[in-house]
Amino acid sequence: MTASARISRSTRIVALLATLAGGGLSAGSALAAEPAVTIPPPALDETAASGLETAIFAGGCFWGVQGVFQHVEGVTRAVSGYAGGTVADPSYQQVSSETTGHAESVKVTFDRSKVSYGKLLQIFFSVAHNPTELNYQGPDHGTSYRSVLFTMNSEQAKIAEAYITQLDAAHVFPAKIVTKVTPYTNFYQAEDYHQDYATLHPGSPYIHFNDLPKIANLRAMFPDQWRNKPVLVFASNGGA
Repeated sequence: MTASARISRSTRIVALLATLAGGGLSAGSALAAEPAVTIPPPALDETAASGLETAIFAGGCFWGVQGVFQHVEGVTRAVSGYAGGTVADPSYQQVSSETTGHAESVKVTFDRSKVSYGKLLQIFFSVAHNPTELNYQGPDHGTSYRSVLFTMNSEQAKIAEAYITQLDAAHVFPAKIVTKVTPYTNFYQAEDYHQDYATLHPGSPYIHFNDLPKIANLRAMFPDQWRNKPVLVFASNGGA
C-alpha cells in the first residue's frame, strides 16, 4: 500500500471518536475489540538458564506490543523501534512511507531465570497480535506493520520456527500463521514520544480500542507472568 493510500493514526483516532460520539461503539465493546487465542506453550524451548537475553518482536503498531511486554514478569526492558530495514536510524515518517523496509518492532530484554523465550513467543502469538494477518494488524496497513521475529541467534530461530510449525499443525488459528523468522540485522530506537505510549495515553481511542484489551488479556490468560506495574523506558513516566 502506498503512503498516499495509507490512513494515518490521527485519522483513525478521529474516526474512532466519531463512532464513539455517535453511539456506535460503547466503552465496553471497545475493550472487547481485540480477540485473544488460547494456545499451547512451545514444545521446544530454551533450557533453564540465568542471565539476560534480548529478543525482537514485530507485530503491528509497536505501542500495543510494547505495552504487553512491559507487563510481563521477567522483562527488564521493552523499547519501541524500527528493525529490518535498509536506512540507518530512520524517522517514523520515513518508516511510515513504506520505503525503508523497516517493521515497527519492540526490543525486549528479559531475565531467563524468570521467563523463557518460548513463553514470550506464546504471549506474542496469543495476546500481543494476530499472526495470521499479512502486512497489517487491525486498522494498520503496510509492510511496516508485518509480523516478524528478528532472531538474535540460531537457538531463537530454531525455537520460533518449531513453534510456528507446532501451532499450524494444531490449527489453533483459523488461518495459517504468516509470521516470518528472520535473522537480526538492525534495530533503531523510535522517537521518545513513541515510548511508553500505552501507559501514558490510556484515554486515547486508539489505545483504548486496540491495545488495552491486549494488556487485559495478558493479565487474564497469563496470571503467573503478569506484573502490575509496567517496566517503562523512561522512569519519569512512573515505571519501576
